[in-house]
Amino acid sequence: MRQLKDREDAAKGLLDTLPLEQMRSENWNLVALSSGGLYLASLINRRLSLPIDMLFSASITAPNNKECEIARVCETEEIVIHDVLCDSFDIQVDYVYAEATRRNEEKILPDIYKYRKGGHFDSKKGETVLIVDEASQTGLKLLLAIKAILAQQPKAVYVGVPILPQEVLEAIEPLVDDIFFLNEIVNFKETQCYYEKLEDVDDESMQMILKKENV
Repeated sequence: MRQLKDREDAAKGLLDTLPLEQMRSENWNLVALSSGGLYLASLINRRLSLPIDMLFSASITAPNNKECEIARVCETEEIVIHDVLCDSFDIQVDYVYAEATRRNEEKILPDIYKYRKGGHFDSKKGETVLIVDEASQTGLKLLLAIKAILAQQPKAVYVGVPILPQEVLEAIEPLVDDIFFLNEIVNFKETQCYYEKLEDVDDESMQMILKKENV
């Protein structure tokens, strides 16, 4: 396994695996899934100057355990549900959808206004998309993004994530055109375990990246 120093190191590694000339000629869209993923996408984009956006989403947790993610909702109103967990805790679908509405109002909409000034997530119909994140711990966020973007009828969907659990890689492989990654992990721990340094990305940096890349 390759230990990553930081997001700069992760970006360099991904750049060695990505089809850069194809990305330029086809004007791929980069879609980040988190603040760290957005910063990573911006580092990759220094060599490319492609459109960047972020798909905002929010976690839905179990009623009696706020650390246990059972589903996720994004700004396009797509939802993915961890069926095994919901069945184990006897959580009804009605609860998930009610929480999705609440999380959209309390988390997603404020983020859209803060970072995108209220603008909508641009349709990716007919576009080639590279979904970017710094890792994928449970796979829910990544599966949600794939579902949301495929619903918009893109030309092609790729994934670029440096660190992927083996089970997530196997789950998404049939859904996308290709996956670019550096490490496939068995028994995945927390994302921080695979980076020597993983600093928080502040609000100002996120706003600057989205503003600069979408002028």
